[in-house]
Amino acid sequence: MSPLPSEMGPPPFITPELPGVGGVIKAEPAHFVVEELPLYLPEGAGPHLHLRLSREGMTTRALADRLAHLFELERGDVGFAGLKDKQARAVQSFSLPLASLTLEQAAQMIEDGLPVKVLDAGRHQNKLKTGHLLGNHFTILVAGTQPGALATARAVAAALGERGLPNFYGQQRFGREGDNAAQGRLALKGRGPRDKWLRKLLLNAWQSALFNAWLARRIERGDFTRLVGGDLAKKTDTGGMFTTDDAALEQPRLDAGQITYTGPMFGKKMRWPNEPAAAYEREILEEEGVDQAGLKKSGLMGSRRAGRLMVENLSFSETPEGLMFSFSLPKGSYATVLLREFIKSEAELPETD
Repeated sequence: MSPLPSEMGPPPFITPELPGVGGVIKAEPAHFVVEELPLYLPEGAGPHLHLRLSREGMTTRALADRLAHLFELERGDVGFAGLKDKQARAVQSFSLPLASLTLEQAAQMIEDGLPVKVLDAGRHQNKLKTGHLLGNHFTILVAGTQPGALATARAVAAALGERGLPNFYGQQRFGREGDNAAQGRLALKGRGPRDKWLRKLLLNAWQSALFNAWLARRIERGDFTRLVGGDLAKKTDTGGMFTTDDAALEQPRLDAGQITYTGPMFGKKMRWPNEPAAAYEREILEEEGVDQAGLKKSGLMGSRRAGRLMVENLSFSETPEGLMFSFSLPKGSYATVLLREFIKSEAELPETD
């Protein structure tokens, strides 16, 4: 019996004909630096303190819990835009509803009470919410690379500059044992955990696995660098979405990186493309044995995800330990998905949020 789409193994490389540089991602936090690119800056007035913090060796949720405890707040009062890896040096923003404290008082309490550094602070009217960021900038050491790694990396980077990067979900999305998607499929059938947070996590992993399967098949068909009739495209500058019924007409914009096609994050309110693009998405869902009624019962709302990325600010240089990479990715995209194209193996991190 053929495996289900959600049981797909590691996704294909987009540069399979090129060798890898080898090496591993260094586990030391100082060698995996991630900095949030904010969607907006604090307005300068309001009841919420927005604090830009530098931390390492601590998950985002753990730091949010400690901030809540420090200021005697409810856990849900602490806002943050995204999750960052534990084994990393992360710069990210948190918001706290502290109208009675000055910026200086709050910053002093944080640095005195927690192993973090306050880089900046300002007031804003609203709580910081998940997704309130443009993306992330990464500086990552790949240690123990092979001889000639710099020339190899240049060749891979040139190919990615022409083809783009598949916006796969990284293996971290599927849990330490890699079975979160399988557990999510059980939850979809009503046999999963009762805990709401865990159930949502597993269902999201199942959605992600189906997206990866859809994108892998698109690559296998030879449609990664070209539009398919009916594709739902997204403008890379504004995020606006539209249907590309005339694929040939819109292809130059895809080539220029002005737009990208999107793929399915299945759910009851997901916007579908037109034919024939819709047929490829239905195929995935049908093979999984899930229909619209099942999606509705699951509670998954559904959305769209960009399928192809053009990596910004990509550079790399030799160090005594290997290659140091620097690049930016939009929110929700995985640094390890980019690095696996260079390493030519699964680029994993020891532990993530």
